[in-house]
Amino acid sequence: MKKIVLTFGVISGLISAGLMLANVSFVYRIGFDKGLYIGYTIIVLSFLMVFFGIRSYRETVGGGQISFGRGFTVGILITLISCAFYVGMWLIVYYNFLPDFGDKYGAYIIEQSRAAGASAEEIAKQAAEMQDMKRLLDNPFLNAAVTFLEPFPVGLIITLISALVLRRRRATPDEPELVSTPNLHNAQSQ
Repeated sequence: MKKIVLTFGVISGLISAGLMLANVSFVYRIGFDKGLYIGYTIIVLSFLMVFFGIRSYRETVGGGQISFGRGFTVGILITLISCAFYVGMWLIVYYNFLPDFGDKYGAYIIEQSRAAGASAEEIAKQAAEMQDMKRLLDNPFLNAAVTFLEPFPVGLIITLISALVLRRRRATPDEPELVSTPNLHNAQSQ
């Protein structure tokens, strides 16, 4: 299990980290609203490896069978490795390439509030929240924790779906096999 989890976890992590790094040069040009969609698309693409990892485990280690629990375990371990890559790359990007991200994102949110017709006190409250967010992002441990919460729920959902779809159990001797025999009935009646 260790080899499959590490292999697919690292591949998933490299996909998310690589695509995030490629996206850095476009982040301000595409805008924060479109960047959100691109970011989650990157996350979903990288978590396709969860499905393939569970399937690989089922076929190579499980002999074609895997329980939901074992599939979930394999998938969640792949997800955790991928999330670690995602967080690591974000910390590198934030502190080395986008140190003004918090300020620019805060200005964007405040401008969105203004455009929506928010009152002066609502805008002031929003500005205070954006300053708090900036302080949070400047703390590497809090930044990492918040960043982990971005991809993890997506990975959890994909893990649950993949484990459910890919589960297969062995037929026990006392369970009848379901075999389609449409000609058997016709042969008996003749």
